[in-house]
Amino acid sequence: MELIRNIGFIAHIDAGKTTVTENVLFLTGMTHKFGSVDEGTATMDWMPQERERGITITAAATASYWKDHQINIIDTPGHVDFTAEVERSLRILDGGVVIIDAVAGVQSQSETVWRQANKYNVPRIAFVNKMERMGANYLRAIKSMQQRLQANVVPIQLPIGQEDSFRGLVDLVEKTAIIFTKDKDSTDQEEAPIPSDMIDQVNEYRSYLIEKVAEIDDVLLEKFLDNQEVSNEDLKSAIRRGTLGNLIVPVLCGAALKKLGILSLLDSIVDYLPSPADKPAVDGKHPDTEEPETRESRVDEPFCALAFKVALDPYVGRLIYIRVYSGEMKAGSMVYNATRGSRERMGRLVKMHSNHREEIEEISTGQIGAVLGLKNTFTGETICDESFPIVLEPPQFPQPVISVSVEPKLRSDQEKLEEGLRKLAEEDPTFQVKYDREIGQTVISGMGELHLEVLVDRMKRELGLDVQVGRPRVALRETIKQMAKVEGRFVRQTGGHGQYGHVEIEMEPGPRGSGFTWENKIKGGAIPQEFIRPVRAGVEEALSNGILGAFPVVDVKVTLVDGTYHPVDSSEIAFRIAGSIAAKEAQRKGIPVLLEPFIQVEVVTPSEYLSDVLGDLGGRRSRVESIEGVDDSQVIRTKTPLSELFGYATRLRSLTQGRASFSMEFDHYEEVPQAIAQPMLVGA
Repeated sequence: MELIRNIGFIAHIDAGKTTVTENVLFLTGMTHKFGSVDEGTATMDWMPQERERGITITAAATASYWKDHQINIIDTPGHVDFTAEVERSLRILDGGVVIIDAVAGVQSQSETVWRQANKYNVPRIAFVNKMERMGANYLRAIKSMQQRLQANVVPIQLPIGQEDSFRGLVDLVEKTAIIFTKDKDSTDQEEAPIPSDMIDQVNEYRSYLIEKVAEIDDVLLEKFLDNQEVSNEDLKSAIRRGTLGNLIVPVLCGAALKKLGILSLLDSIVDYLPSPADKPAVDGKHPDTEEPETRESRVDEPFCALAFKVALDPYVGRLIYIRVYSGEMKAGSMVYNATRGSRERMGRLVKMHSNHREEIEEISTGQIGAVLGLKNTFTGETICDESFPIVLEPPQFPQPVISVSVEPKLRSDQEKLEEGLRKLAEEDPTFQVKYDREIGQTVISGMGELHLEVLVDRMKRELGLDVQVGRPRVALRETIKQMAKVEGRFVRQTGGHGQYGHVEIEMEPGPRGSGFTWENKIKGGAIPQEFIRPVRAGVEEALSNGILGAFPVVDVKVTLVDGTYHPVDSSEIAFRIAGSIAAKEAQRKGIPVLLEPFIQVEVVTPSEYLSDVLGDLGGRRSRVESIEGVDDSQVIRTKTPLSELFGYATRLRSLTQGRASFSMEFDHYEEVPQAIAQPMLVGA
């Protein structure tokens, strides 16, 4: 297990994740031809949509071998619309390689993936890519990581030259230079003396490296304070301890497109990123008692694994990707789905290499693989040994922010459409399907225009469905502005058994992003325990359709404070209806308001177009947060309502003659001004 590394490449779109992965596969002998994203031949971008667009859409898993170590790799998408793929990958990875563009530095999606990695406590190293490009600046990229990511980054390499003159690197740990030979093949490199004009800089940065590592490592600090010689091995061990503890982030550099610096990156993955044995015991809870449970990363522990992805393979059917946290399991064994409380048989076990499968007999602690035959296991669920049940924490996914209506061009395809959408929703937790009775149409929701565009394209190609797509609509929400205390009463007398349910609730506004919070303050058995859950179910049901425009109600706290019951007539259904009545009344009294999604937008534009771009953003209700000059470009960061951004890509191109670019990610929900809310409700 010490020889396994489960890592992911994560970054902003177009930073070079897939190109780095292709390099790793080629240099470790897993592929015999270097795949190119631009030519549509990348091994990891196997979907037709990925090859045509030159972007990664789905996280692809593979494995390679380097210096007796097995490196399990997940190549993740960079586009914000496919953030769920990054989220579920980071949940099960032990380490990450963050790729930073040497020209652009830290970009908006780099910040997003960094936050996601922080959330799951994933140790990481950074690789500054594209050092051969015009405008590349290694030290500026490091500075942007310190400022925008608030990261304790420490360079362990310095580049020899930049842009066209990038020809090698200096290893600050080993204090040696590596020169890339003229044919620009990274397998053909040689050690050389440090260039004389860099000796002072190398000494300065090595001292800085030792100081930064000594700050977080007691063993090295002792030697440093005693003025003892710090050996290369001492320094390497301290960097590893600091990286595993998430105290420092070592930074390397290279040029993936030219295959430069990848061998050093492979060595650093092995040297500094954790094996499954280095990770602490995984925490979970007992499915019945909800008592805390833990599993050590050992083969002799009871089996437990997390299903982190569902993929529908056209040849073999439903593939469930799993990460094993403890124990081992053979193909064909019975397993227990602790999340659902059901038993299932594991069919065939396979190791994935992008979209190719290699059959294996068993899977053990620390491994990532896929299972065929689990019909009722879905993303985020735990499978384990039935005698030792445990539920692991599932990955958390953001809610969709944009919707469109879809209907088949042929009425006879309606059933086929419903089945196809169900399968796609199984694969993607951020894709939701709902039938809207008011408009008599199926409405699909996702993370952005590109996300829905790709899903509609998949319907055509994979399911043979031609669909008509409506205009995009923003996923609005509702909330309340003040606390309301109300009662809900449901009483029916019909001569025989009646129905009786009576509850009192308080509903108050919660912090933005808190969703729905529930608290039960019933004391002395005013409502029997068996009726509490139905009350909550009734409240949640009422909040799924608000009173302004039938949008979900969010950011509210509901407290059940009192109620009464009848020993004969009270039932679960009566209390469920009473809870629903109370929740609707609380919305009315709490002053309901509409919320809309705001997006963090980052625009990079040549300086001469700055005023035009700012004027256009101002007309879109944007709040400009910062404007920063980088060389001859300006970087504008704003928060803008999503409803104002439809068609923005085309508008920005025309304003700047195609020279500006932008990226965006969901930020938060905010109250809609009254003048704008009314037309939105009419349009909905």
